[in-house]
Amino acid sequence: MAKDLQRRDEWTRTATDYVHEHGLIGLSLRPLAAALGTSDRMLLYHFETKDHLIAALLRESNDRGVAGLQALAASRDLRAAVHDLWSAVNSPDIEPCARLYVEAAALGLLGREPYASVVREANARWMHALVNHLVRSGVTRPLAKRAATVIDAAFVGFQLDAPLDVSRAARKRSVADLAEAVAALAAGS
Repeated sequence: MAKDLQRRDEWTRTATDYVHEHGLIGLSLRPLAAALGTSDRMLLYHFETKDHLIAALLRESNDRGVAGLQALAASRDLRAAVHDLWSAVNSPDIEPCARLYVEAAALGLLGREPYASVVREANARWMHALVNHLVRSGVTRPLAKRAATVIDAAFVGFQLDAPLDVSRAARKRSVADLAEAVAALAAGS
């Protein structure tokens, strides 16, 4: 039994790397299983259903992204926090996690399971990590909660725009505008 759990955990980590590279839309068990060196039947034996496998992958990916935010050093102030968080979200460690979250969230909007449930769970943990980073950066918890909501919504929008080839300069300006808007929340509170 312990060996089965160990294999399942190993496959979860490796399969998460696979979906970070290939995405969720159109995910087929046979190519995934081949990449893991097993069969689709063995995946189903260990995960019961494709939905359970996908839920495990989404949780693993979210855990990685949250760990990246938790490891982020405190920012000097709220404006800097927006820039630091955006840099972190675009880092090689967190960017695939954020992209997978956006893909799963889009599928969850349609009410598809396991996406809807796992995305709700992931979003709660992600928001908690954002708020904690802002608090570590000197922002009061009530303001951090408000700011995190705005930051998260803008970041998801920026990520949705990424495939549209928005120029790097335009995106940098948008992040700077977001930092100013979030800082204005502090002035107005």
